[in-house]
Amino acid sequence: MLHITLPDGSQRELADGASGYDLAASISEGLARNALAVSVNGEVRDLHRPLPDHAQVSILTWNDTAGKSTYWHSSAHLMAEALEALYPGVKLAIGPAIENGFYYDVDLGEGRSISSEDFPEIEKKMLELAKNKSQYVRKEVSKADAIAYFTEKQDPYKLELIDGLEDGNITFYTQGGFTDLCRGPHIPDTGTIKAAKLMNVAGAYWRGDEKNKQLTRLYGITFPKAKDLTEYLERLEEAKRRDHRKLGKELKLFAFSEKVGAGLPLWLPKGTALRERLEQFLRRAQVKAGYSPVVTPHIGAKELYVTSGHYEKYGADSFQPIKTPNPGEEFFLKPMNCPHHCEIYKTEPRSYRDLPVRLAEFGTVYRYEQSGELHGLTRVRGFTQDDAHIFCRPDQVKEEFMKVIDIVLYVLKALDFPDFTAQISLRDPENKTKYIGSDENWEKAESAIQEAALEKGLNTVTEYGEAAFYGPKLDFMVRDAIGRRWQLGTIQVDYNLPERFDLEYTAADNSKQRPVMIHRAPFGSLERFVAVLIEHCGGNFPLWLTPEQFIVLPISDKYSDYAYQVKAQLEQHDLRGTVDGRDERIGRKIRDAEMGKIPYLLVVGEKEAQDNIISVRKHGEGDLGSMPLEAFVKSVQSQMVEAL
Repeated sequence: MLHITLPDGSQRELADGASGYDLAASISEGLARNALAVSVNGEVRDLHRPLPDHAQVSILTWNDTAGKSTYWHSSAHLMAEALEALYPGVKLAIGPAIENGFYYDVDLGEGRSISSEDFPEIEKKMLELAKNKSQYVRKEVSKADAIAYFTEKQDPYKLELIDGLEDGNITFYTQGGFTDLCRGPHIPDTGTIKAAKLMNVAGAYWRGDEKNKQLTRLYGITFPKAKDLTEYLERLEEAKRRDHRKLGKELKLFAFSEKVGAGLPLWLPKGTALRERLEQFLRRAQVKAGYSPVVTPHIGAKELYVTSGHYEKYGADSFQPIKTPNPGEEFFLKPMNCPHHCEIYKTEPRSYRDLPVRLAEFGTVYRYEQSGELHGLTRVRGFTQDDAHIFCRPDQVKEEFMKVIDIVLYVLKALDFPDFTAQISLRDPENKTKYIGSDENWEKAESAIQEAALEKGLNTVTEYGEAAFYGPKLDFMVRDAIGRRWQLGTIQVDYNLPERFDLEYTAADNSKQRPVMIHRAPFGSLERFVAVLIEHCGGNFPLWLTPEQFIVLPISDKYSDYAYQVKAQLEQHDLRGTVDGRDERIGRKIRDAEMGKIPYLLVVGEKEAQDNIISVRKHGEGDLGSMPLEAFVKSVQSQMVEAL
């Protein structure tokens, strides 16, 4: 009998030779019907492969990330089969699953190309083949047989891949009349692929090397239900409407300039107001939590980053050292804030009674991203981190983690991110040699993170082997309004930098001890956070955060004086807004204000001026009626108090 442990810790006994499908069927008919693959001791495998004894097993469905990835990898094979049928002689390179869908790099041969006009024919062929319900069959082959097969097929890209593989570790997968070199895993058969859409076609150099031939990269996505594809395409259209690059320009938040340099955002007045408000919001929370604000330079001596290890990591492929008139003197654009904070910690002797020391900074850092990787505010070359570093004793790690979690939860609540998961990243228990620090410290830190997350009631997933080499971490994975996942806040334990910088404190027994360092950044970076926030709320920022909370709209020029009186009175109550004094019809002013996503539109005319009132319209909701200024102020202030 096989002894299997399920994710909830329960045990199952199955007959020798039983597969993942047999396990799923023993749990429920519905699970067996929906199963796509199986995770065995953390490795994703084909559903019908025999299970080993004493394994930890989970059944993967469409609802699991690994299940989707397997499904899309199999769909890439299906698309390759369709391409071979429609484009005889096509040469295939690689076809992996990606975050949303899959692609396949192909060589169509001289004089042939694929455009979006060809997509419907390929999609039709894919679904035609899918209806055959062809099984994905795994076969182990020798290196000689693999070479012979693809030599006969005249497929040079597969032969080059085989050349780098070890004999005994080569597998083929076949579905229908199509066979591919692949390590797998795959879904049971093509029958579950019910909807297919090709998304894009682009050029891609073989193996990413521009010296090699440029291939055709065909992107696609598939779903088990047609309605899932429809919903996905609708989300894509919504994402286009919410694109932070588009809204950032329309709302006049930020801009880029070729003369300033690629990847270096310019914050415009409204964007700066929003950004500064975010900073003030977190600064207040940090001061209450016992953080000391610090400021460090934008550059540092090269030796600082050699000591920290950042020069080794970022030096060769990043901004190069800055030379001075003094021979041999070199500086480096700051890639991280932590080395500077280590030096601040060292400015005075520390006792165990002084710990924890919490240093916080909105520090701008610089990293050279390749031009093809730059994307609005989400991938830039200069960005500001809401960085803080906590230096504490090992016995304080759990308490400090819980306090940081409180700050992250406060940020997510205030900015309306209710849907998130906390990912606990731990060491690989099978390979501890790649991590620095003692087993005792690692075990304490990992337990502290797990206990803190549990006591705070976080919805967590645990990933073994995902810890940084210097310590375990907790990442907050946030789902936005249209279902996309973003990694925002992070908390990391670090045993590396205290060692590199020879940090110490005097313990109760008068011995010198190393502090534990905790990195934390609830926003991550302001640029990326603002980009995610724009797309999450579609530019309709929370009332407490939005650059302009109101705009006063006089119906004609003779009511402009009253409009400015209203503005002045509201500003006395710390509300932010402006007056649209243009010589335009009121309908045009209302429409433009709605496009500007200003929360409250205050219309004033003869009646409002006589009665000292305002007519209020709310963005997206319409007319709220007339009211005295005092009532409006009270309503707005109460909304902001509730949000925070």
